[in-house]
Amino acid sequence: MFNMIKNKTFIGIIFSIVISAFGGFIFMQSVNAEPEMTVYKSPTCGCCGKWITHMEENGFKISAVDLLEMNIIKQKYGINRELASCHTAVVDGYFVEGHVPADDVKRLLSEKPDVLGLSVPGMPVGSPGMEMGDRVDNYSVVAIDKKGNIQVFNQY
Repeated sequence: MFNMIKNKTFIGIIFSIVISAFGGFIFMQSVNAEPEMTVYKSPTCGCCGKWITHMEENGFKISAVDLLEMNIIKQKYGINRELASCHTAVVDGYFVEGHVPADDVKRLLSEKPDVLGLSVPGMPVGSPGMEMGDRVDNYSVVAIDKKGNIQVFNQY
C-alpha cells in the first residue's frame, strides 16, 4: 500500500511538471508571436510593397489584400482625406494608415492607447517604403482618437 501511494505521488509530481512546462511553452509562444497585420493596398503601388517588407523585417506577419477602390476601406475605419495615404493596415483592432514606421506600430501595440489608429498622412520621402537616397522629409506620425482628435505620436 505504501508503494502505491508513493507511485501515485510520483506520477502526480511528474504530471504537474509536464503540465507546467507545456503551459509555459504555450505562454512563451503567445508572447513571442509575430503581430498579424492585414494590409489593404492598390495592386499597382510599389511603395506599399516596400512598406510591407519593412514591417515583415521588423517582426510582423502580413496578409496583403489588393483593392482597386481604397476609399471603401478608409471610410470603414473613419480615415478622412487629410489623414489618408496609399495603403491602410489593420492590426489588433487599430488602423495604421500610410508609411508608419514599425517601431511606432510596436509602441502602439505595447501601450494600447485609447485611439482608433495611427497615420502618416501623405507619402513623405524617407518614411519606410518611401526611401529615396539620402533625402528625408520631416514628418509626423499622428494618433486619432474616437472623437476624431489628432495628436502627434512621434516625429521624424
